[in-house]
Amino acid sequence: MPIDRIDVRGPRFGAALTTVVLAAVLITGSGPLLAFQALVFAIGAAAGVPRSPYAWLFKVAVRPRLSPPAEFEDAAPPRFAQSVGLFFAVVGLAGYFAGPQWLGLAATGCALAAAFLNAVFGYCLGCEMYLLLRRTAG
Repeated sequence: MPIDRIDVRGPRFGAALTTVVLAAVLITGSGPLLAFQALVFAIGAAAGVPRSPYAWLFKVAVRPRLSPPAEFEDAAPPRFAQSVGLFFAVVGLAGYFAGPQWLGLAATGCALAAAFLNAVFGYCLGCEMYLLLRRTAG
């Protein structure tokens, strides 16, 4: 399978893990935990979603236990979504480490909402932003 096509279940799995991590960040106020999630986003944005730590975990631990994928998707929209997640994580880190605290909470909350939508409903806000930008750019 080419790297530009990915199993649609992988990004949802990653979004579920992201949801758990970001919820833990909001509960604990842990800037280092948000930094970990920012690193995961950065790897997914820079190297591609199939090379992110959560995609590796999906490939090694989850996908072998599932039936073969019935559907694949272009990797570009989820990669863009990782960039959007990275942006919110960096803004959140600025809030947690430099202040104001509400900025860290708000940015983390926005990223959490997007990850939750993808994990639970399969609706990727970052992917939709990518498609809208592509249509607008022509």
